[in-house]
Amino acid sequence: MKKRITSVLAGVALAACTSVSLAGGHANWMLSAEDSTVAFGSVKADVVGEVHHFSSMSGSISEAGAVSVEIDVASVETNIGIRNERMREFVFTNGPKAVLEAQVDMGALKALAVGDTTLVDVTGSVTINGTAVPVNATFFAAMLAEDRLLVTTADMIMLPIEAAGLTPGVDKLMELAGLPSITRVSPVTLRMVFGLQS
Repeated sequence: MKKRITSVLAGVALAACTSVSLAGGHANWMLSAEDSTVAFGSVKADVVGEVHHFSSMSGSISEAGAVSVEIDVASVETNIGIRNERMREFVFTNGPKAVLEAQVDMGALKALAVGDTTLVDVTGSVTINGTAVPVNATFFAAMLAEDRLLVTTADMIMLPIEAAGLTPGVDKLMELAGLPSITRVSPVTLRMVFGLQS
């Protein structure tokens, strides 16, 4: 099935919805930041591929499936100090965070037991630098325990830079680095773990 995917952050919605469905109780699910990561790739000058990530994020999902997740974009790590600074200033324009908001239908996941896995489609929106873009993605979830859920990308997610409003910043990075090109579609992967809190 062909999927149109505009954001990596939709995985948070999947994790929460699965967890709440199985628990059957009245509780929120909280993102375990130390066990979670969001990574993205880029290609410069057509031949040099690199992997980057964010080191700070938080999130919570209500028992009703309401998603609220934040990624601290200032925590971007590209493994080059000056590039980190330029990413913050020009790509993310010193914005504090990217925000995901979604509402998830939990009905299809109620039969998932500890040790089971499933694929779930999630929809919502993500706001980056004041630009809200739709989210439509499929994720893989594994229930590790009654109070612990792992969620990862089901397939590689391709994030169009233009759709996220990041083209001017990427243009500036290319100019400052003296590069002939920087990829305009970024492959994204995620690994997120959620824990139940009553």
